[in-house]
Amino acid sequence: MYYKSTRDSGVKKTSAEAIVQGISVDGGLFVPSDIPAISMDEIIKLGDMSYSDRAAYIFAKYLTDFTDAEIRYCTDNAYNDKKFATENISEISHLFDGTYILELWHGPTCAFKDMALQILPYLLTTSAKKINIDKKIIILVATSGDTGKAALEGFADVSGTQIMVFYPEDGVSPMQKRQMTTQDGGNVAVCGIKGNFDDCQNGVKAIFTDDTIKAKLEANKMMFSSANSINWGRLAPQIIYYISAYATLVKDEEISAGDKINIVVPTGNFGNILAAYYAKHMGLPVNKLICASNSNKVLTDFIITGVYDRNREFITTISPSMDILISSNLERLLYLMCGENDALIREWFGSLAKNGRYEVTDEIKAKLEDEFAAGFCDDKATKDTIKRIYDKYSYTLDTHTAVAVKVYEDYRAETGDTTKTVIASTASPYKFSASVLEAIDGKISEIGEFEMIDRLAELSGYDIPKSLAALKTKERRFKDVIAKEEQQDYVLKQLSV
Repeated sequence: MYYKSTRDSGVKKTSAEAIVQGISVDGGLFVPSDIPAISMDEIIKLGDMSYSDRAAYIFAKYLTDFTDAEIRYCTDNAYNDKKFATENISEISHLFDGTYILELWHGPTCAFKDMALQILPYLLTTSAKKINIDKKIIILVATSGDTGKAALEGFADVSGTQIMVFYPEDGVSPMQKRQMTTQDGGNVAVCGIKGNFDDCQNGVKAIFTDDTIKAKLEANKMMFSSANSINWGRLAPQIIYYISAYATLVKDEEISAGDKINIVVPTGNFGNILAAYYAKHMGLPVNKLICASNSNKVLTDFIITGVYDRNREFITTISPSMDILISSNLERLLYLMCGENDALIREWFGSLAKNGRYEVTDEIKAKLEDEFAAGFCDDKATKDTIKRIYDKYSYTLDTHTAVAVKVYEDYRAETGDTTKTVIASTASPYKFSASVLEAIDGKISEIGEFEMIDRLAELSGYDIPKSLAALKTKERRFKDVIAKEEQQDYVLKQLSV
């Protein structure tokens, strides 16, 4: 298995090389040379395995330059009950009428990003050793809230690495900000940006591809890599939990082997739903992939019309991890759908960079319609959904999963599709306690963040995650807030080059 670039199909990298490099030198994203197959017999066998064993089995199909021992080292160290609050790593809650909530937030930072970012440091350092990289690896991360903390937690004090996280100063929840700015570790740095997530992401991409900066790093025996889902080592672990969920549902006799399911994903940067797309094309029986957006509905509009247009108002919402107008992983999907036509990808994404928009061909529009459904909801509908689900089912949704539930309800009402459905739940409600409490109580709470957590515990009956409770007495280490134009200088200063 080799990896090529979405902007140059002639690129040929091993998985270790692709993971260490993070992004191709031409600005493209690495994709596997083909999508490996998984049979229904294999999926059934996964049902009797632990999550770590399931992950190792599926990784072996993508990381063919890794030995079995190397893969097991990575999965066993990432997926265990010391790091996750549940032995199963992820959990499935049966909500209503053949609808299942796939809880991906039982890791150390209470968000789905832990599912990938607990293993990425092991994949990255193992990859570096495999290809004899004798350089310090500098991890740059742009975050809309959850990726930053999960990456910091994963890479803190990992030998041979240094990590810098940039977040929109006014675009994350108070709990997300507190998680990041109190992070322990001698190799970590966190900085707020006066702007939105796209400003953070564009700045990081520009630094990655700047030849002058890369030369400075080379002279100091350093190199860049990424913990965002532009890195294949971040995306590949997300494929696993969809296949794992299906295997569990079969084992528990909730579905029969071979039954198709729908998968609903609250979507911002398109990585999580793209992982479901890869799982489907490996052989997972999937009917529809349902893309759920908040008011920043650039992806919903694209799936429906085939026109991607970021020239619109950026809206700050109560589901901040989805407040994104430039969805990086869409490039991988379109590369696959257009038959790996790198010239077309360069044209479209060049137009996006220059004009803020592009339109795909009629053939691609038809493929999007066949594979995907899409919808969106605003903050009011999000809160209404949290309240309705809480009252009816005694289940507490966070503000992102509520978007997915509402979009799915609308889809089901419009289409009459009663296919059993898995909804990806991406964060603990405790990470967005103010908005969740407002939805349930019907009023804005005037109490402090940790009093809100206590109140939410009373209402939900959920245990307060230890990692969040511990933040109450942690000192804020990182207070820098800079203009978006200052990111490059900040990075060079942190690296002393």
